[in-house]
Amino acid sequence: MSVDFNGIGPGQVNTTRTTADKSAGNQAPQAPTGEQAKAQNLAGRGENVNLSSQAKNLKQLEQKPGDYPEMDDDRIEQIRSALENGTYKVDAQKLAQKMLEMDKSIFG
Repeated sequence: MSVDFNGIGPGQVNTTRTTADKSAGNQAPQAPTGEQAKAQNLAGRGENVNLSSQAKNLKQLEQKPGDYPEMDDDRIEQIRSALENGTYKVDAQKLAQKMLEMDKSIFG
């Protein structure tokens, strides 16, 4: 059975060879194919990577959360104390509004 992994051919995959295959392969050096020569030539010059505009935008978004504190420790302590004291009140109207806004942002 043959499996095509996005155009990767048998010459591009490292495979385990038997002793007979190894001795037969050592008899005559093979000239690199066009793709192999191109890959070797590129490797000699160094790597060149181009990012799409979408990848650049994702990188910027990834860096933005670093600009803000991860947690507001003072606010967390206030809420924790209020929960322990039994004085924490939930504003049902505000909670419902936030839930609707989140639903709208997700589902449009």
